[in-house]
Amino acid sequence: MPVHTSVSSQGNRGKGIGLGLAVGSAIAFGGSGVAAKPLIEAGLDPLHVVWLRVTGAALVMLPLAWRHRALLRTRPALLAGFGLLGVAGVQAFYFASISRIPVGVALLVEYLAPALVLGWVRFVQRRPVTRAAALGVVLAVGGLACVVEIWSGLSFDALGLLLALAAACCQVGYFVLSDQGSALGDDAPDPLGVIAYGLLVGALVLTVVARPWGMDWSVLAHTAGMDGAEVPAWLLLAWIVLIATVVAYVTGVVSVRRLSPQVAGVVACLEAVIATVLAWVLLGEHLSAPQIVGGAVVLLGAFIAQSSAPAKGSPEPVAACSPEREPTVRETAV
Repeated sequence: MPVHTSVSSQGNRGKGIGLGLAVGSAIAFGGSGVAAKPLIEAGLDPLHVVWLRVTGAALVMLPLAWRHRALLRTRPALLAGFGLLGVAGVQAFYFASISRIPVGVALLVEYLAPALVLGWVRFVQRRPVTRAAALGVVLAVGGLACVVEIWSGLSFDALGLLLALAAACCQVGYFVLSDQGSALGDDAPDPLGVIAYGLLVGALVLTVVARPWGMDWSVLAHTAGMDGAEVPAWLLLAWIVLIATVVAYVTGVVSVRRLSPQVAGVVACLEAVIATVLAWVLLGEHLSAPQIVGGAVVLLGAFIAQSSAPAKGSPEPVAACSPEREPTVRETAV
């Protein structure tokens, strides 16, 4: 029928936009490491770089926080949770973990988040998960193991692994909280407001953790080396704040609203692939054959998981926790 065709076309178009935003978010997030590494090598502490990143983004989003100040009254738990988990938690735990275990191992453990999202959906929300979505997660995690070359330098530290797992759990919170209210239509909390207050909360928490008053601010007045080229430190910081944080979070949260937490989570695995490619091009860190193969497997897993979820408004069965059907009161509660 014509009406069904129109609804299907609109749903597919919305799903395509959501996928494009998710990929854009992965690209933006993936570029953060390439810009941050020269700053760290120039003398800034990693936690200080994270604090500059989150605080700078919070200041940029401050006008939006004022515009959506009603969220402080209507959704305080959501704002606090997003700031603590999706902003401060992921960043702080990840940087703490890489001080004790190899970066590749920490990244792989953190990107177990898509699998943890499926576990949340299946066992906590008690909603069905399709085999295709589960297969996509398995492929993405397996491919990611090749991208980070997990077999090299496995010096496990129990506390380091726990910190990386905590980063993964916080990333689950990012995807789940980003999806809150997506089925409420006009009553859904504005994603820009949620991001703005999440960054503010994250900045406050990271101020206590990073202690920026001991930071060497003079580093930002000089240049940083990027594969033999000298780049102004302030320019790298501007990229981290505006692109790798503001743009990354905005596109990421909006993509979760259009897709679902588990699908957006699998697509987010592309961040590791993108970060590796950018490091190859901009920092001279060359890719090995297993890393190239692993990147292709991650792409395949992301595609399988994305294609398994029907568009919003579709009468097809739900793949994991995508908000395609009207949820119950219990399912919409945080």
